[in-house]
Amino acid sequence: MTTRIPLSLALFAALAASQPALAVSPVTQAAPAHALPAADAAALDAALKGDWRDPKNAARDAYRHPKETLSFFGVTPTQTVVEITPGGGWYSEVLAPYLKNGGQYVAAVVDPASASEKSRGYYQRSVDGLQKKFADAPAQFDKASVVKYDPTKPEFGAANSADVVLTFRNVHNWRSAGQAEGMFKGFFAALKPGGVLGVVEHRANQDVPADDKSGYVSEAQVIALAEAAGFRLDAKSEVNANPKDTKDHPNGVWTLPPSNNHPEADRAKYQAIGESDRMTLRFVKPR
Repeated sequence: MTTRIPLSLALFAALAASQPALAVSPVTQAAPAHALPAADAAALDAALKGDWRDPKNAARDAYRHPKETLSFFGVTPTQTVVEITPGGGWYSEVLAPYLKNGGQYVAAVVDPASASEKSRGYYQRSVDGLQKKFADAPAQFDKASVVKYDPTKPEFGAANSADVVLTFRNVHNWRSAGQAEGMFKGFFAALKPGGVLGVVEHRANQDVPADDKSGYVSEAQVIALAEAAGFRLDAKSEVNANPKDTKDHPNGVWTLPPSNNHPEADRAKYQAIGESDRMTLRFVKPR
């Protein structure tokens, strides 16, 4: 018996068959955060709720999305995690306690001795402040370690020793100093095969010159730096995106919170925007 197919369905099927299949690359799509195992997620929640966190730091969770960001990077409590240039220790307050019992948190800071005389004091204050934070709260930080590096020839501990390397909003500084290529090569050397490089950076709408003073960098430029060092782009996330950021501020990203480098009369305007639009990229060192 012959089955009759309605003309409309036959035409639809013919049209569909004539169209090429769409290939969707996972790295061109906004990837959801990884779901951590329940025990790891609970440990991360506990670290985020810790009363040792500076209240001003905790207040920025709404902009920095630490749980979603660290989950996307796949950070678990048993890993060795190197954070590059942690500044005042915003993420240290979360990562060091999270990794304390089964992993290792390493804060990689610029060695003041490697800096110019003009900037040496700044880097020394940064090192001193971070070490004081760790010393003042041994219950959270006694297992954390500090590694000093020279940004002109960066090394972050033994080769192939880290499971994860993280950097938050630093790439623009390295580009302006002519150090970005070397830094990414240093990350690659530090990571184990299969290790993850997690990058969060202020996102420009298009490529910018290396000496651009806005603080923004394009995704394509960051990806090119990582791939040139040997990394493979694994996924992107929009967890730290901010569509309200017009990226045309008089003092670049520092116009926005938390720097708030703007006239007081403009405070409401920039508070309404919030912190910068940021890319969140996960790279992998091939096995």
